[in-house]
Amino acid sequence: MFRYMLVASAILACAYAAATYNQDGSAYITKLDADIQPEGNYNYQYETSNGIAAQEAGIGGNHASGGYSYYSPEGQLVQISYVADANGYQPQGALLPTPPPIPVAILKSLEYIRTHPQYVEKEYRRPAFQKVFG
Repeated sequence: MFRYMLVASAILACAYAAATYNQDGSAYITKLDADIQPEGNYNYQYETSNGIAAQEAGIGGNHASGGYSYYSPEGQLVQISYVADANGYQPQGALLPTPPPIPVAILKSLEYIRTHPQYVEKEYRRPAFQKVFG
């Protein structure tokens, strides 16, 4: 009886391993290039056997621009390009989410507010040295 349970356990373990096999785990680098200068300028690029690629160039700590690409689990190519500088990280790509458009009524109200500034009355202040008598 113990032998049958041992064989069944081994078969189940093999079936589980086959179902969870990840082919990305055996990916390897097919192209790699890097150049780092003493002044802080750098650039690099690499590609892997499973379709991942990236490249970047910049000035250390000040500016960087580059991009990366990979294939989604659905097989779709995802490409992202970016700039990172004093204004922060700014990615661009077709699959990045975008905010919905601003409704027309809101745009009209913002335009009205811009063209009709509010009048602010001056606040009357009594001098601090003036005493008030009953």
